[in-house]
Amino acid sequence: MGRILAYLKRRGVLREPLKKVKARTTPRKRDYATRKPPDYEVKEPGDLIEIDTMDVRPEPGYVFKQFSAGDVISKWGFSDVRTAATSSLAREFLEELIRASPFKVEGVQVDGGSEFYGDFEQACKELGIRLFTLPPRSPKLNGVVERLNRTFREEFCACYDGELTLEAMRPALKRWTSEVYNQLRPHQSLGYVSPARYLETLGIGRCVA
Repeated sequence: MGRILAYLKRRGVLREPLKKVKARTTPRKRDYATRKPPDYEVKEPGDLIEIDTMDVRPEPGYVFKQFSAGDVISKWGFSDVRTAATSSLAREFLEELIRASPFKVEGVQVDGGSEFYGDFEQACKELGIRLFTLPPRSPKLNGVVERLNRTFREEFCACYDGELTLEAMRPALKRWTSEVYNQLRPHQSLGYVSPARYLETLGIGRCVA
């Protein structure tokens, strides 16, 4: 068998498979972001907000990128949808998040996506917001926003029947997040009250976004 294989290789009938390209193992250097220290305490709303992106494919041929943010303590959520996930758009999302948030944003946690480098990282630095990055292949450490993404898929994306344009989808998603997810939807981890109601019990005021 070995002689036959060697003969076929010499004739060019058999070709060796291409060598696999070794995946990048050295993390890109971060200018500002760090791993979340073990002693960093998350006790109040805003201490840590998890941010993530996900693909939204409502129909074949349509692909959008959704930005999602979830507060670890109150489960308050914020969302937006765009045509791409870039660092400049991630920065815009962060700035909108800060304006909409009913509490001060002290820290955010993201995965190693390229959208969370560049402009986004610089914005965190300029705004004095602590930026924490996850270790590779550890989405479970961003469990709040991962669960939030699942809710968006099952309760918004699966039921959305509007036009497949940003002009229609963006306000529809924002309205659903504000009026349904934050104001009405009960959360088991909050004792079956909504994020808005939970924030009211803390004296933070009515959640409007």
